[in-house]
Amino acid sequence: MSEILCQWLNQELKVSQTVSPKSFAKAFSNGYLIGEVLHKFALQDDFAEFSESRMSSAKLNNFSRLEPTLHLLGVQFDQSMAHNIITEKPGAATKLLYQLYIALQRKKKSVLTGVEMQTMQPLTNTKVQNMKSETFQDRHRNLIPRQTDFNLMQVTHRFQEQYKHTNKDLVHMYFEKLEKFQKLQEEQRSFKIKERLSRRRQNEIMAKIQAAIIQIPKPASNRILKALDTQKMLKKKTEAEDVANEIKKFEALIKKDLQAKESASKTSLDTTGQTTADLLNTYSDDDYLKKIQKRLEEDAFAREQREKRRRRLLMDQLIAHEAQEEAYREEQLINRLMRQSQQERRIAVQLMHVRHEKEVLRQNRIFREKQYEERRLKDFQDALDREAALARQAKIDFEEQALRVKEIHEQIAVERVQARYRKHYSICAEILDQILDLSTKVADYRMLTNNLIPYKLMHDWKELFFNGKPIYEQASLKHLPAKLSAEQLIELEKRDLLDNNDYEDYKNMVGEWTLPEEMVDNLPPSNNCILGHVIHRLIESSLPSQVESTVPELPSFVIKGCVLGKTFSGKTTALKSLEKSFPIQILSIDTLVQEAIQAFHNEKISGALQKAAEEKALPVRQESSKENQDLQNIFSAEALPETEGTNTRKTPKAEEVVASDSFSELTVRAQLGAKSEKLLKKGKSISDTLLVSIMVNAINQIPLYKGWVLDGFPMTLNQAKLLEEALTGCNRNLIELEGKKSQISTLAVDHTTSREVPLPASALDFVMLLDISDNSSLNRMNDIMAEAFSSETPHEDINQRVAAKNQDVDEDQNLRDQIQHRIVGFLDNWPLLEQWFTEPENILIKINADIDKQSLCQKVKETFMTEIMKKENKVKKKLKEKEAEEKEEVSPTEATSPLPPPPEPEKEKEVHSQRERSKTPAAKGKPASEPPHGNRESLQEGKGKKSETSLKRKGSPRGKSPGGKVPVKKSPADSTDVSPAPVVPPPPKPGSEEWVYVNEPISEEIRSFLVPYWKLIENSYINSIKTVLRHLREGQHMVIAYLYDIRTDFQQFLRRPDHKQDFVSQWQADFNSLPDDLWDDEETKAELHQRVNDLRDRLWDICDARRGEAEQECLDIINESWLQDVIGIAMNHFFSLMQAELNRFQDTKRLLQDYYRGMECKIPTDDTKRFTRVPLVQLDSKDILEFQLRIPLVRQGPSSPESSLSKPKTKAILKGKIDYSLENIELNFEADEKMVMDTWQQSSLAISHMVAAEIHQRLMEEEKENQTADAKEKPPQVAANKKVKKEPPQKKKEDKKGKGKSPPMAETAPVIVTAEEAEEMEIKNKLRLRIKEEHLAALQFEETAAQFRLELIKVKALAFLEELVTKAVEVYKLMEKWLGERYLNEMASVEKLTEVARYHIETSTKIQNALYLDQEDFCINGDIKVFPDLSPPIRPPPVEREENGTLTIERLGNLRDQFLEIAPKGIIGNKAFADVLLDLVTMNLGTNNFPSSWMNLTQPELQELTSLLVTNSEFVDWRKFLLVVALPWPIPLEEELLETLQRFQAVDEEHLGTVTFEQYMQAGLWFTGDEDIKIPENPLAPLPFNRQEHLIEFFFRLFADCEKEPPQLDYTQMLLYFACHPDSVQGVYRALSVATGTHVFQPTEMPPLGAEKTSSFTDMSPIEEYPELEDNFISEERELQEEGEEKEEEISENANTEMISMETLLKVFRGANEAQDANRFASHQKTENVYSENFIKVFQDLGSKNLEPIEVAVLLKHPFIQDLISSYPDYKIPVHIVSVAHAVTVLMKECVRVPSEKCSRWEN
Repeated sequence: MSEILCQWLNQELKVSQTVSPKSFAKAFSNGYLIGEVLHKFALQDDFAEFSESRMSSAKLNNFSRLEPTLHLLGVQFDQSMAHNIITEKPGAATKLLYQLYIALQRKKKSVLTGVEMQTMQPLTNTKVQNMKSETFQDRHRNLIPRQTDFNLMQVTHRFQEQYKHTNKDLVHMYFEKLEKFQKLQEEQRSFKIKERLSRRRQNEIMAKIQAAIIQIPKPASNRILKALDTQKMLKKKTEAEDVANEIKKFEALIKKDLQAKESASKTSLDTTGQTTADLLNTYSDDDYLKKIQKRLEEDAFAREQREKRRRRLLMDQLIAHEAQEEAYREEQLINRLMRQSQQERRIAVQLMHVRHEKEVLRQNRIFREKQYEERRLKDFQDALDREAALARQAKIDFEEQALRVKEIHEQIAVERVQARYRKHYSICAEILDQILDLSTKVADYRMLTNNLIPYKLMHDWKELFFNGKPIYEQASLKHLPAKLSAEQLIELEKRDLLDNNDYEDYKNMVGEWTLPEEMVDNLPPSNNCILGHVIHRLIESSLPSQVESTVPELPSFVIKGCVLGKTFSGKTTALKSLEKSFPIQILSIDTLVQEAIQAFHNEKISGALQKAAEEKALPVRQESSKENQDLQNIFSAEALPETEGTNTRKTPKAEEVVASDSFSELTVRAQLGAKSEKLLKKGKSISDTLLVSIMVNAINQIPLYKGWVLDGFPMTLNQAKLLEEALTGCNRNLIELEGKKSQISTLAVDHTTSREVPLPASALDFVMLLDISDNSSLNRMNDIMAEAFSSETPHEDINQRVAAKNQDVDEDQNLRDQIQHRIVGFLDNWPLLEQWFTEPENILIKINADIDKQSLCQKVKETFMTEIMKKENKVKKKLKEKEAEEKEEVSPTEATSPLPPPPEPEKEKEVHSQRERSKTPAAKGKPASEPPHGNRESLQEGKGKKSETSLKRKGSPRGKSPGGKVPVKKSPADSTDVSPAPVVPPPPKPGSEEWVYVNEPISEEIRSFLVPYWKLIENSYINSIKTVLRHLREGQHMVIAYLYDIRTDFQQFLRRPDHKQDFVSQWQADFNSLPDDLWDDEETKAELHQRVNDLRDRLWDICDARRGEAEQECLDIINESWLQDVIGIAMNHFFSLMQAELNRFQDTKRLLQDYYRGMECKIPTDDTKRFTRVPLVQLDSKDILEFQLRIPLVRQGPSSPESSLSKPKTKAILKGKIDYSLENIELNFEADEKMVMDTWQQSSLAISHMVAAEIHQRLMEEEKENQTADAKEKPPQVAANKKVKKEPPQKKKEDKKGKGKSPPMAETAPVIVTAEEAEEMEIKNKLRLRIKEEHLAALQFEETAAQFRLELIKVKALAFLEELVTKAVEVYKLMEKWLGERYLNEMASVEKLTEVARYHIETSTKIQNALYLDQEDFCINGDIKVFPDLSPPIRPPPVEREENGTLTIERLGNLRDQFLEIAPKGIIGNKAFADVLLDLVTMNLGTNNFPSSWMNLTQPELQELTSLLVTNSEFVDWRKFLLVVALPWPIPLEEELLETLQRFQAVDEEHLGTVTFEQYMQAGLWFTGDEDIKIPENPLAPLPFNRQEHLIEFFFRLFADCEKEPPQLDYTQMLLYFACHPDSVQGVYRALSVATGTHVFQPTEMPPLGAEKTSSFTDMSPIEEYPELEDNFISEERELQEEGEEKEEEISENANTEMISMETLLKVFRGANEAQDANRFASHQKTENVYSENFIKVFQDLGSKNLEPIEVAVLLKHPFIQDLISSYPDYKIPVHIVSVAHAVTVLMKECVRVPSEKCSRWEN
């Protein structure tokens, strides 16, 4: 089935993960694939929220989302199945997938989506399903362990497995060692045996040698030898005979057999003759013959074989005999030889001994070599094992070190995140504080302005908010000390910010200074280009530009870039592969520094060798070498600054670094290496400037056709800046400063030079970032180090091995120490570098380096190819643009080629003109002698008829200079120059783009004066404007605050106290004091009405008087001089603005005049006229003399009535009813308006007069110059005069119609001299005319701008004053409105009081509640009564009544007193208890102790009733009886019992275990008195009896110890009684919980409630008589069942972990530990608890020898405790005693038994 499901998942559904039957359970353990299957069937819409992780949170999320969908499909799915799938239980996932497959196929047939299926379900099922889903999630969350627990389990399992493997390895190693030891012992044993044998043999040989040497035996006698030989021969003969006898016996046996066979054959032939005849008939004769022949042949063959065997035996005997003979002969020979001599025998023994010794030595040597070989093998194996152990330990150390590095990195990352969080938090907190300040500020001003906040205020607050400044004032700026505080500095910054914003609004005419509609059409140009050019020229001449363009003429195709990234991101690896594929050079700063230092050392050594060789050479050679060296030093000193240049701008000087002369002989590379080595030897890092110098030096060595890429450089922003400056020669900061310097003037800007300087292109074509995570970088470092560690080659010498290991360890440790700093440094510097490489031109390319090596190299190659293509396209585009520009430049040069070059002026002028031509391309190609076309414009510039006529009159003398257009020259070039174009363009206007400015040289004195003078003009103008606007801004705040103050003060004045309430109280007291018999008298009523009228009149008089006072107050406020003062101050501010504009115009006019007069080489005029002063408003009435005033003052006051009446217009300020006081405001406003208009007219006329005076002065100077020129031009030559007179008509003709003919060359010599002078005069006149046009145009532009500014100030001043007066008038009208409304309200309240009084007079009733007349409000105060109410009747005390046979509190108290007297300890005998009840029932006392339903009980019935309370076979707890018969009362839950116990313990501060009655009432029980007691409407009826409140008091009296004073209650013992439960087991667990103070959970499943049978009386209960009791206990049982289920769900691993002692356990299981009061005469002797011995044994069994407390969970597992809990009856509450008693009474009356069905129902 799993294969079918796998095929369905992989082929049909094509899930994201291939599923196989082996990995089926693991693949579906996290629920992701199940969600994907449901998502493919459009059933799981929230599949995007699923997680593919195997974390416990991901599993919980996935299965929680799967549960509703699976239930919607009808698939059986619960928490147990989910748990089985998560734990990868075999078959669980297969079963679920099979059910899901069937459900999905069914759903596929129905063609319904998940939403449709969900909507088709009923609403109730949906709600139930939602509840089930929530329950599933809760239970599922409890079932699934947390990820930390799971990880802990995995770690524990891993360590356990590792422990098992370690134990196995140890055991295996132990057995190997044991085997080796045994083997060694065996080898030693065998060696000892061999050694013992060899020693024995040696001893024997030695013994033989000694015997041979000492005692040589004599040879035996011949007789003995012969006897021995005969014996041997005899023995051999006997043996041969024995063999022969055996052969004979064998032959005899064979013969016997043959004979027996022959005899048997004969008898058979005789006896069976008939058979033979038959056989002969049957078989043929041939067969018979053949058989006989065959047998004969076999017999012959057998005989032959026997003969052969006999013969062979004989031969063997013969051979043995011969061998014996040969041995005998040899022995005889040996004996004969042995007998030769004793010396020979001795020598033979010695030879044998020597041979034996040699053999022993050889064996020993072989054995020793074997031992050596084994020793070598063992040592080698031990070395291998030691190396393996060291390698394992090194690997473990390496892994631990890697983990420590990761932990350090994580700690650093956490610190960075925390620092970033603190930074962001502080920023957010600051922003939030500013938001709160802004909100509160807005709220304050909404209150001040009636929700009408001015736009300007809100705009200023927003600016402060956006700039991060506090909105509220931090410190006062009135009296600033010498050393400012931080708050004062912040306030100054705020003020400067607002001042700048106000000035920008004023300058750009936006915001409050927006132009009105009538002025928009007359808007002048925003900038005076002529003045801007003048200022720019002056400032530029004083501050020459430092920025030079470094754009190369021909762009290069060479690619340049750098690769950046973290450590181990793959930079070097990728660049090495890139270098193999492309012709580029890779530059690494580390390698370059090392090479530079190495070059320094090499050159130093070579220099030393060369010096030594030179010292040995000839003196002549030395002199020549010195000369060459000096020349070389000179050249190197000259070349060094050129090569370094901008690259080493910040490097220290050579004499500061090296103190010897030989330093200059080194190359640049070696010098840089020397500086680097010196810094490194001092322990310092190499500076950025030195690093950049080394890098640039290496770049300069690369051929021009070859590209280069930097490896990991630059690393900081400073290095990037220095590198770009060194490669491009440009500094971005200097370029930005140059751009700012070009915009220094804010009042006038030169548009031709104010263009922003473009930032140069970056020195790099691309910057490639290999992005990698920190963990990946650390992992790569660990992998590289592990690979290096594993690839180590073993060293032969141990010293070399140790040295290499120490070196590797040091390198690894350095790498580990540096990796953190490198990563942190990169993270700190990268944001700045990223901004640097992306801002001017985005050259940054990010590549994900978290991939393998080959993919990264391939990706880098592709990116590099793309950048190369981009560079080629970019260069080709630039070349095309350059070619197009060259073509465009060639075409105008060709058009203007026939024109002659301009005449050569003076040297200074020539240099200046060349500079201007290079800066202004519009002037290219125009000759300097081109006539200006500004005459028409100059005629229209002047103002007034007189100036115009003078201009017209003096416009023609321009051509009166001698020489005119130099018509005397006859060269063709001159003729082409003079001839004009056929179409004459219109002349350019001064200040336009076509206008060529006059840039004549100015003396240095004038320039040095004009530049600071312009700065002074600008600063004074800006500061004046800012100061005035600041005062206007602050005045607005003051106006708002003052208007709010007068409103609130007037409201408080209207609410001032009055004395009306005193009169009302006196009248009410008099009214109520009237006797009762006079209330119905008509005359009395009339008198009372008259008193009411008198009271009303008196109150009305008070209201009129208050109204008069309020009107006078309002009039005083209106007549205050505040409004006039504020208006006067505001007018002075606007007049100050006009004065600033007027001062600016006057100063600018003087600056222009001095500038242009300086270009005309004239002395600046000394202007003795005083500057025009705008008069200000005099705010006080003091008389000041005119000579004491620097600024004229004007008195502020209303205009004459005649003038005011003559004005027909009406203002919108005083709409509606006009008061006399407000008419004065109107008159004052009109006077102020007229003053503003007059001041504006005066300022405007002053500017016009100054312009007219300047023009008039220009004309006068021109006339004087013309007159002097005419006087000089009167020579005696007439021809010249005639020629001069004829020049103007010639000029006019040339202007109208261009003729290319030159005049005839008649007069040559005299005309040439006069022509030069005439030409010079003509040039001067033209220049003077251009200067005049430019000067007057600039002046007129300034006049227009100043007039427009003044008009705007006038309009805004009138609007401001009108708004101010409008606000004040609105406040005054609002005050009058409040006054009228209050007066009417007060009069209405008096009328209401009168009506109430007349009503009580007419109804003849007293006014009990106080009449309250508070200003405009009238009310009757119900809380205050003038005379007290009548006392209500006293209710009788509540009486408790008998209901349904329930015992009253009084009866319970009586029973408690009687039982306490009989058995004070609470335990009474069974029989005695029944007798007491019988006595109480039968005697007269029963009516006072029991209800009527108990009175008919008999003694057997009482005994049966008593059996329900029997704790054991003999005794009854009467307190438990009273507790039961006191029902109904709320049965507590276990949580309520514990909460009550905690309250008692909190009250019991001394921890005595007992409380007094006050403490008992303070702590309270789990229930209180009845809160829903209905109070009867009848005041004489008693209140209902509060039974629960009295029960609480009764329970204290029931369980308290009355013998003590005051009575003490053991609250734990009392709560143990309340722990009783209908289920005895549950009651025991409740009691244990109370005793321990915490929840004690039941480990096993609870038995069903009510399963135990009590007695026959319990089974008989009329439920119909007590339905409320049944409902109470049934609901209680249900709550307990639900509580148990919830507890089972909530039981955690730490349940029942609390400790329980022996004393607590004995307190729960009481047994017989209390005195048994069988009767009143019983002995009060205490006995031991029957369970104490068993408990001691249980504690000892559980490991508590000294009876220390043990865990509850451990105690509950003991079988004795389990049996005791299941059988202990004391905590079972007989809840049906009352019902049983009532049932007995009923049954006795009716004599009917309760059916068994009802009994079973009651039991259930």
